Amino acid sequence: MMGGDYAPLATLEGVAGVLQQLGPDSQLWLIGDQTTIDEFLSRQGLKDDRLFVVHASEVIHMDENPIRAFQQKPDSSLAKGYALLASQKIDVLASAGHSGAVMVGAMHALKAIEGIVRPCVASAFPLPNGRKNILLDVGINVECKPEMLVQFAQLGEIYAREVWGINKARVGLLNTGSEKSKGSPLYQKAHELLRSEASLNFIGNIEPRDFFDGNVDVTVCDGFTGNIFLKQAEGFYKLLQQRKVNDDYLSLFNYEQYGGTPVLGVNGNVILGHGVSSALAISNMILASEKVASANLAQHIKKAFQ
Repeated sequence: MMGGDYAPLATLEGVAGVLQQLGPDSQLWLIGDQTTIDEFLSRQGLKDDRLFVVHASEVIHMDENPIRAFQQKPDSSLAKGYALLASQKIDVLASAGHSGAVMVGAMHALKAIEGIVRPCVASAFPLPNGRKNILLDVGINVECKPEMLVQFAQLGEIYAREVWGINKARVGLLNTGSEKSKGSPLYQKAHELLRSEASLNFIGNIEPRDFFDGNVDVTVCDGFTGNIFLKQAEGFYKLLQQRKVNDDYLSLFNYEQYGGTPVLGVNGNVILGHGVSSALAISNMILASEKVASANLAQHIKKAFQ
């Protein structure tokens, strides 16, 4: 509840706005300063048996060193949330707070699933045909080895199937050209490994200009490239808004509609939200969390890698 540039007001308003959309069997555990949370719920007249408040006296701020902050603030909302997730008292943890601290917590409290070299973050982009193109990694692993891109593809394929209902996902490698010889040595070797991986439906390289054509369901790249791609899409949407361009499809690029993206490859369901999340984004982050938890995504990944 204390994470994000506009917390705790945005997170509290996000909770208020999503309650009616949550399933009747879902519980929402609000982790943060209890006085602040209770006062807001009282002012809003919110009484719901699905709400539980967990007091946390400390906050990890955006400008703090993530490793040091997570270790030195055991009573932060993030540290307490990971403790609850690790003990399976909750099924999914969502935060719009310090992304570095979220990843540190995931690795320290949950640890990577056995067989996973490096966890990653996925972002599902809307396509004109109504499907999704899931891009990963979008920011964690700025330096990669070819084998990691193969694992990203495997993680993306599971995410596409279990959460988005996409069976036999077509996998593409984001590159500067469609030929297998294109790109850096990293991408040339990744292409070779992906092509020889029998468990994947790999269709080859995909150029950024063809990303939205609907020919692939999962696209893999290193985290540096993926983060630039994601931020460019966000910047283009912002430009459209400034130019007062209204279009039903293009409006789907508003990050607020998705709220957060899953961290794939750790022993638990974790959703990472945008640091500038508004109340609407928080509401949708909660709904995304419910969807991931209902799909039991982390368990499906663990089973696949066993």
